[in-house]
Amino acid sequence: MNTNDIHFSCEVCGKHFSEKSKFDYHYEIHANAKPYSCDVCGKEFIQKRNLQRHYRVAHTNEKLYSCDVCRKEYFWKSDLNKHLLIHTSEKPFSCDVCKKTFSCKRYLKRHLSTHTNEKLYSCDVCGKEFSCKSYLNAHHRIHMHKKPYSCEICGKGFSQKSSLTRHFISHSKEKPYSCEVCDKHFSEKSKFESHCRIHTNEKPYSCDVCKKGFLQKRNLQRHYRVAHTNEKLYSCDVCRKEYFWKSDLNKHLRIHTNEKRFSCDECGKKFSCKIYLNRHLSTHTNEKLYSCDVCGKEFSCKNYVSAHYRVHIREKPYTCTTCKKKFSSISDLKVHYRSHTKEKPYSCEICSKGFSQKNNLLRHLLTHTKEKPYSCDICSKKYSDKSRLNEHYRSHTNEKPYSCEICSKKFSHKVTLRNHISTHAEEKPFICDICGKAFFEKYKFERHYRIHTNEKPYSCDICRKEFSRKNNLQRHYDSHTNENRYSCEICSKKFSWKSDLSRHYDTHTSEKCFSCDVCNRAFPCKSLLKRHYRIHINEKNYFCEVCGKEFSSKSILTRHHRTHTGEKIHSCDVCNKKFTTRYYFNEHYRIHTDEKPYSCNECGEKFSMKSYLKKHSRVHMNTNPYSCLICNKEFSGKSVLKNHYLSHTKEQPYSCEICNKRFSRKDNLERHHIIHTKVRPYSCDVCNKNFNRKSHLNGHYRTHTNEKPYSCEVCNKSFSQKSTLNMHFLSHTSHAKETPFVCDICGKEFSFKPRLTRHYRIHKKL
Repeated sequence: MNTNDIHFSCEVCGKHFSEKSKFDYHYEIHANAKPYSCDVCGKEFIQKRNLQRHYRVAHTNEKLYSCDVCRKEYFWKSDLNKHLLIHTSEKPFSCDVCKKTFSCKRYLKRHLSTHTNEKLYSCDVCGKEFSCKSYLNAHHRIHMHKKPYSCEICGKGFSQKSSLTRHFISHSKEKPYSCEVCDKHFSEKSKFESHCRIHTNEKPYSCDVCKKGFLQKRNLQRHYRVAHTNEKLYSCDVCRKEYFWKSDLNKHLRIHTNEKRFSCDECGKKFSCKIYLNRHLSTHTNEKLYSCDVCGKEFSCKNYVSAHYRVHIREKPYTCTTCKKKFSSISDLKVHYRSHTKEKPYSCEICSKGFSQKNNLLRHLLTHTKEKPYSCDICSKKYSDKSRLNEHYRSHTNEKPYSCEICSKKFSHKVTLRNHISTHAEEKPFICDICGKAFFEKYKFERHYRIHTNEKPYSCDICRKEFSRKNNLQRHYDSHTNENRYSCEICSKKFSWKSDLSRHYDTHTSEKCFSCDVCNRAFPCKSLLKRHYRIHINEKNYFCEVCGKEFSSKSILTRHHRTHTGEKIHSCDVCNKKFTTRYYFNEHYRIHTDEKPYSCNECGEKFSMKSYLKKHSRVHMNTNPYSCLICNKEFSGKSVLKNHYLSHTKEQPYSCEICNKRFSRKDNLERHHIIHTKVRPYSCDVCNKNFNRKSHLNGHYRTHTNEKPYSCEVCNKSFSQKSTLNMHFLSHTSHAKETPFVCDICGKEFSFKPRLTRHYRIHKKL
């Protein structure tokens, strides 16, 4: 009878066997019978050979079989035979489906399950299924926390023998597998085979959903869980944070335990994860083994190369489930998630400030220590951050590594390139519902929206003042500390912000790099150009809630508010006069110091205010750019034109609180107030006569010097005062005989208003 026709089937699980000995052995699994026990430790086994194997491995440690090629020793001859196939490269077992060959029959059986996807063995604890019983046994040890295999050198325990074998190589530093292409060596065959696929570009594992290929099976599993199922099986018992992989959970748990098992032999710095230690070691060796094939940039870590390569191919496989924003690396996605959760796991031990990223915390710590470890080799300027040093280097080399793909314009900073690219986009997806203004970026839209809602989410801890922008709050903090960290090397003037110092430098260099496309006017600062551009497009986003007046700048609106509240925050230490803006205060203070920093290039005359110099320059150019729309009269200054308009409207918005006399101009009202106070602060050095106006003092001086700077163009007659010249000039015109000004008391008529005013004094004396 043919033995191949005899089949033994198991009544419990239905499995079939061709040999009775194998059937009997299998049946004892269900019966849980273990007839063979160890005399030393009492452990029981199903088969006698398993008892013999246990005795030799666990108690005698006797290795009878050794390899003639490499002298490696084994407990069993079958293990030696398998090992010899490594030297001979013989693979006698092949798969009928894909023709892949194997050196061992057991490996072939495991491989066949990848085609059938059959998993006969399942875990009783968690239900996880396996294609091989040895995998199930190894998995059981995870639940039992059992690690039967220990290292003889360091005593570390392992749940699987293969893990112990791999660990032994870390002590021996043996790497028997070498790549023929790049000569790189590996300690494990699996890693060697995975590396070879980099050169062959072979990706045997593909995703069933999106057909994406992968070099390693675990990468396929990671991709499937992250990209398609979003399944997070492992959660932290402390903070309930969930993870895709157990290894990530273990790394996370060290944050709570503050455990740092891996230390650097060079500097003694400790790390919670081995991969962080490996990255750190490259800072000592400065070794960068991985380079980008496109741009040649070198990296110390393979992950950095992979993430960098996605910049060239514009691949962003990781998507935020909240806002659908895409990222090229999972680390960037994790950091982005914290913007939604407001999670800040890293806090400063000095001031308790929280941060979402560890590198931001490290940069922040340098603000306390004032340490700047990175210095420029060219100008010796120091920086607290290496990235800022690299950016600074480009100011010397004029290097612009970032270029726009649309117009080829180059930039020295990546963030500048991003802002530039948005100018090419035709669509502005973020639109304001109130004013209709559109924005390329969401954060700019949110910042703009606060103008309408008047929302100020940032408040000062000291004085509780609120701000709509974070940088304005930081700038405000310096007003409490009175700290001016940045000083000008030319005039020693100090500033609390570097941007203010940069703008100040432009006053010395007179360099104006930013020009308007409409009128070609140049500005030393980009912010001033933006503010100027609103004049052309007539954009006024800021409006006063009291009078409804609109403004193009928030700072102008703030100054305007003070006209309603009467608030004057800047006061003079000399005369206690108060001002609404610092600009007006600085101009006033020059009266006391007699400082005149602005000089005319034509005649050398000096002025205390820049506006005076501009008006004076028009005398040389003989230009009057501002004209009245009613009478077409031309003026050299805008403020003079405004005052002239009041002569047509007869509007007098300013009134005296004492005598109710009204004035069309505020400065005239202020001059009038001096009449009531009887104060005459200006005195003549020659005759000690006092005056309430400086212009009157200057006119009086000419009586001593006999100076007559104003001459008539018709008859060449000279006058000491301009008003006298104007009255004289009317004698040459047709208006000379007109007498529009009449006295209410006696009816006398005059051709000039000043003469009528002088005439009124006669009646007051009577």
